Amino acid sequence: MDKESSGYFLVKKRAVPEVLLKVVEAKRLLESEKAISVAEATERVGISRSSFYKYKDDIFRFHDDSQGTTITVTFNMDDEPGLLSDVLKIIAEFGANILTIHQSVPINGIASLTLSIQILENTKDVSMMIESMEHQKGVHHVRIRAKE
Repeated sequence: MDKESSGYFLVKKRAVPEVLLKVVEAKRLLESEKAISVAEATERVGISRSSFYKYKDDIFRFHDDSQGTTITVTFNMDDEPGLLSDVLKIIAEFGANILTIHQSVPINGIASLTLSIQILENTKDVSMMIESMEHQKGVHHVRIRAKE
């Protein structure tokens, strides 16, 4: 297996095929013991057992595998007083730890930022944290660039 074929991709939920989302849901049912067998879990979400077994080891919710890791997030934001503080407050509210902040000098009223964020044991849903950052007025193009 070459280096390219063993890599990971981060994609937004809307870009993931429905069958893969159903595999994630079936895994959640099994883990929460709301389903006692693979057959029951796959029937409840509407996929075949073969689809489940084909993809079960290759798809997971981002937060499920992020504890104890560092993610690198990039985004642009308007050059407005207090906006960076508002973004950092979102990260703090989700219980993540900011390791590094790099901000470019604003050009035409827009600054580029890169944050290294440590995901801790008590960090709430990382996907929701990123979504909250995306919805912050003045913040644009939030992307997870790396996961270590």
